[in-house]
Amino acid sequence: MFSVNHSWDVSKLSEESAIIELARLAKEIKKHDVLYYRDNAPQVTDAEYDRLRQLDLAIGARFPHLVLPHSPSQRVGVTIQDTFKKIVHEIPMLSLDNAFNDDNVFNFLARMKRFLSFSESKQLVIVAEPKIDGLSLALRYEKGNLVSAATRGDGIIGEDVTMNARTISDIPEHLEGNNVPDIFEVRGEVYIGKADFKKLNELMGEEGKPGYVNPRNTASGSLRQLDWSITARRPLKFFAYAWGVHTSLPKMSQYEMVHLFSDWGFKISPFLKLCYTAEDLIEHYRYLAKKRAKIDYDIDGIVYKVDDLWLQNRLGFASRSPRWAIAHKFSAERAITTLTDIEIQVSRTGALSPIARLMPITVGGVVVSNATLHNEDYISGIDSDGERIRGGRDLRIGDSVTIYRAGDVIPKIMDVDLSKRSQDSLVYNFPNTCPACGSPAVREINAKTGKLNSIRRCTGGLICPAQAIGKIKHFVSRNAFNIDGFGDRQVEALFKWQLIENSADLFTLEEKDKVSLTPLKNREGFGDLSVSNLFSSIRSAKKINLHRFIFALGIRYIGDRNAKLLAQQYRTLEALLETVRDASTFHGDAWETLLSIDGLGEIAAFTLVQFFNELYNSQLIERLVHAIDIHPVETFDNKDTASLLGKTLVFTGSFKKMTRHEAKAMAEKVGGTVSESVSLKTDLVVAGFRAGSKLKKAKKLAIDIIDERKWFQLLGQE
Repeated sequence: MFSVNHSWDVSKLSEESAIIELARLAKEIKKHDVLYYRDNAPQVTDAEYDRLRQLDLAIGARFPHLVLPHSPSQRVGVTIQDTFKKIVHEIPMLSLDNAFNDDNVFNFLARMKRFLSFSESKQLVIVAEPKIDGLSLALRYEKGNLVSAATRGDGIIGEDVTMNARTISDIPEHLEGNNVPDIFEVRGEVYIGKADFKKLNELMGEEGKPGYVNPRNTASGSLRQLDWSITARRPLKFFAYAWGVHTSLPKMSQYEMVHLFSDWGFKISPFLKLCYTAEDLIEHYRYLAKKRAKIDYDIDGIVYKVDDLWLQNRLGFASRSPRWAIAHKFSAERAITTLTDIEIQVSRTGALSPIARLMPITVGGVVVSNATLHNEDYISGIDSDGERIRGGRDLRIGDSVTIYRAGDVIPKIMDVDLSKRSQDSLVYNFPNTCPACGSPAVREINAKTGKLNSIRRCTGGLICPAQAIGKIKHFVSRNAFNIDGFGDRQVEALFKWQLIENSADLFTLEEKDKVSLTPLKNREGFGDLSVSNLFSSIRSAKKINLHRFIFALGIRYIGDRNAKLLAQQYRTLEALLETVRDASTFHGDAWETLLSIDGLGEIAAFTLVQFFNELYNSQLIERLVHAIDIHPVETFDNKDTASLLGKTLVFTGSFKKMTRHEAKAMAEKVGGTVSESVSLKTDLVVAGFRAGSKLKKAKKLAIDIIDERKWFQLLGQE
């Protein structure tokens, strides 16, 4: 131990000296916090530490205008919260598309070159960086000072973990060096090193507690502690590799920006590399694949990003991922275990999904006890026509099986060792009745192929409790209403107690609970705090965007992508409802309009109309509309741009300032739909040089035609 001596009179400090002393104290107190909470190796006595804090408080009291957001005085007496506040990401934290083999990497480069109209020989510089297996974190700095930290969450809204992030020594409170913008959001990954994870588990063992499963989950749980002092005791680290909202970009290169983070005080990956060909990328991938076992932290692949930020901007985004980046995943990890049982689960759409129950085994640091079995053909290895199917296995309970797991992908059964099969093993007979309600479970005829679908479905519909519970679970899930504190266990309990039967019941639950003879807080698994939080989350969820509402309804074939297409097309729920009512006969203009939505598909359109015209569903939606606030899709201020909403456009010929891919992306951004052919449904044709038959047909049909220059004028870009 060493002594701390700060006994001077604060009243004699000048403002200049106070600034210096507050900065020094912040750094010193944080160091001792890390030594005490994280490393269990304090270097000062409690009394000496208290004197440091008291001095910081005294200077802050004399010069309150000098106290910074990250000052230790701002952490004194912090109350442990019962939930995290939310932070909206001004720029969404999107996921990446994946590459699993060399061909995917070559195709990734080829797609970008086509989009940019680059020749095959033209060089496209790519940055390769390890994909850290941790928890994504966004750090917002203003005037160089850390003001907030948010988890990725659903990519749009994350959790405020600012206090917790301040305990991580790799995260600077203030950005050092030059070229620091007024506002800059640094993004990266929180992780725990392998050596630290081993020590942590050894400590847990010494205390008679069970060890943690893997570093990633431990890092996630550590960062999301409601008591920041617990986070401080965990050996969390941080790598910076990306950015979000900012007032300026000091560099126009991905590689140079990441290295600038190092100048600002962050740690960056030592394996960052510039590559110039697909062969370079694959070579670096193989190098790290061999080296990964010796690296002190888990990596599950390599991320490739276009280095030129101007080109990144040109390439833009496709759906939920950028066109200019991809994650090249490492090969799946394998293990051999025993198939102990096959369990059938019933989804919200009535699908009977088989799950393999396995003798627990560790694969890639994760204990695996379940695996997906896809469908009954996969289990039997034979399809409905009696043909052997690709990937199918004659799986039986008791078999010795090889399972594999790639990244976060659900484990799958790769093979079965027939030499170890018991002679008295029995062929597995897939049930033809629903295990939840006893209704017949059938395989429907595929309208396109005329063959039986591989999925068997329960015909019980509204009487099937498994489907009802599944729909409610989907309704409250992250990409739908995202109701905190409403997990599977809570949904199942409330349904069992007959407190809810459908999603609309959620919004009357609180009022009913007030007059209930057995309040929810008195029921098993609930309490005052959890019930209060649950009702608060339900109230907060009453405001929702249109596409999330459509997705939340759980309509078969209407996933997140199709929900967005419908929201973009109709803008309001009222307009959508009017269309599906008018399309109930599957004929006429309304039905044709649905079919014209690029990417929706006839089967999805049919299911959509069928769903909304079912009496029970229409009554449910009516209840929901009265209980919540559904935000319509934002319209555009520019009257010319607004005229493109819902319109069908065709681009033909060659263009000087844009490629076809860019043109399509621009049109979709302002609410238009791009078609490849000219028809009576076409509203506008944009014609470039050497426009051929499409232009002739547009003239014949008297469709409006503009050139490239007028297109940019229409968008307000010229």
